[in-house]
Amino acid sequence: MSAFPYARHLISGCAALALMLWPARGSRADEPVDVELVLAVDVSLSMSADELEIQRHGYAAALTHDNVLQAIADGAYGKIAVTYVEWAGTTWQRVIVPWTVIANRADAERVVAQLSAQPPNSARRTSISGALEFGSDLFAESGYQGTKRVIDISGDGPNNQGAPVNLTRDGVVRQGIVINGLPLMTRGGFSGAYDVSDLDRYYSDCVIGGPGAFMIPVNDWTQFPEAIRRKLVLELAGPASPQWAAEEADHPPVVLAQDKPAADCQIGEKMWRNRSWMLDSR
Repeated sequence: MSAFPYARHLISGCAALALMLWPARGSRADEPVDVELVLAVDVSLSMSADELEIQRHGYAAALTHDNVLQAIADGAYGKIAVTYVEWAGTTWQRVIVPWTVIANRADAERVVAQLSAQPPNSARRTSISGALEFGSDLFAESGYQGTKRVIDISGDGPNNQGAPVNLTRDGVVRQGIVINGLPLMTRGGFSGAYDVSDLDRYYSDCVIGGPGAFMIPVNDWTQFPEAIRRKLVLELAGPASPQWAAEEADHPPVVLAQDKPAADCQIGEKMWRNRSWMLDSR
């Protein structure tokens, strides 16, 4: 065989080998973690500036809490991947902290530093469905492979923009993603015109979903830091862990997704359509 055909044959063979190996290398590129966690936080105009700061500080305190760090350390890999997103209307989602590994206190403090780097901003409308769609898309670009994928969504009102939240929830759950909720029943912000009295039932029936999904309602802002800490421990430790049992012994039970009180999943949209006498705020 002459040199030229041989070289061409060699290059062709190398190219074929590269194509064979590329998918395998791509699959190994994702770093294994115990949980991939999207923290999706409501910043619609119904939230006051003080309440937005309470949320930021609550998450910062929870991520560096000893119980949360212990729950992370007790995992099979001893680390999680987390991203922090603020959301409002269908087109308003902002990644405040990009995907970051937390394996120890130093990692958690770096996340807290990113949270504190810039003040939160508010925006109009409340699209829980938009936040869930945005959050589910983030997993494709995380660069991590979690044994569990979770969207942890908090908010102070029902969905009033975008796709129906229960249909979006079902689509996200079909992707193998668990959705946990933190309904904020705090009656604050600019106006209570769009509030629903049973937001906890709305979250239970229309928002949360997936194996072991649960929600923890917050009835007063003083409860928020502890609710966040507790929620993270339960998400990271799991229902079979001693930490879950300890949390349940010390606090009222969480509401699991299997608890299905009747709720109108279109209540937010209906209130918005009948808003002629209301301020266009949320």
